[in-house]
Amino acid sequence: MTKNLVEVQSLKKYFKIKSDVTVKSVDDISFYIRKGETFGLVGESGSGKSTLGKTLVGIQAASDGDIIYNGQNIKQLNKEMKRNVNKEMQIIFQDPHASLNPRMRVGDIIAEGIDAYKLFSGKDRTNRIYELLERVGLSPQHAKRYPHEFSGGQRQRIGIARALAVEPKFIVADEPISALDVSIQAQVINLLEDLKVSEDLTYLFIAHDLGMVKHISDRIGVMYLGKMMELSNSDDMFTNPLHPYTQALLSAIPKTNPRDAKRERIVLAGDPPSPTNPPSGCRFRTRCPHAMEVCALQEPQWKEVEKEHWTACHLY
Repeated sequence: MTKNLVEVQSLKKYFKIKSDVTVKSVDDISFYIRKGETFGLVGESGSGKSTLGKTLVGIQAASDGDIIYNGQNIKQLNKEMKRNVNKEMQIIFQDPHASLNPRMRVGDIIAEGIDAYKLFSGKDRTNRIYELLERVGLSPQHAKRYPHEFSGGQRQRIGIARALAVEPKFIVADEPISALDVSIQAQVINLLEDLKVSEDLTYLFIAHDLGMVKHISDRIGVMYLGKMMELSNSDDMFTNPLHPYTQALLSAIPKTNPRDAKRERIVLAGDPPSPTNPPSGCRFRTRCPHAMEVCALQEPQWKEVEKEHWTACHLY
């Protein structure tokens, strides 16, 4: 069995908006990510995907639950040990325009982690910056330029180089291609796949594009309104979706194969409920075509219905 690099146990991240209003952005989620795999995470906007990713790498503190990294419970580590773990867990942000400081030269942006952890100095620092730029398909001459001088795809490559600078083991790719032109998306995906092999990386890949998630992911989790609805390997998720929400998501994928033409489109009623006032029982029940009385009264258990295929639904 491949070792689990990241384990998430009953993780919660709540945001208090007012004294009596709390958004349960990530609500009691458990799963694991194996060393060397790409774990895809999908769901509508507001489902909690990005919050989950940022909580895993420590940008946001968890409200409750445990994050186990390489066998170590992060909240039980001292300051120095936690700092070392943070070095191994990096993030690539969604918006390459907003995530790069416009007043800094590209070389200094890439070297932020190098400087923070005092990994290289002087000529070694410069050589490391040049090496990283070439690794992501840019030129050493780009180090002296500013972010506004680059295209969106090039900026995302700079963001990838910055994440690689401290030699991480685990990278959260938070919708890394959604802000890019379609013609550039495939190039960035190919780069991420190459780096996964050459740098021995493990990814949490967050995205809206189900086709891209299927292409890049070994296993996939589906989130809705702060909850994990389903989790399985990539092939099972697309050939045998169990949860009604997953079935609706997959039915919306454009049909390019004539054999899929008979697959019926599932149109969900209404809009997602407000995250400040989610439905009782199952979060999806107000839009679910199979909703039963028990769905309003009782939250469905997270259970393994088939081998390594998990879901939270009263139908099973």
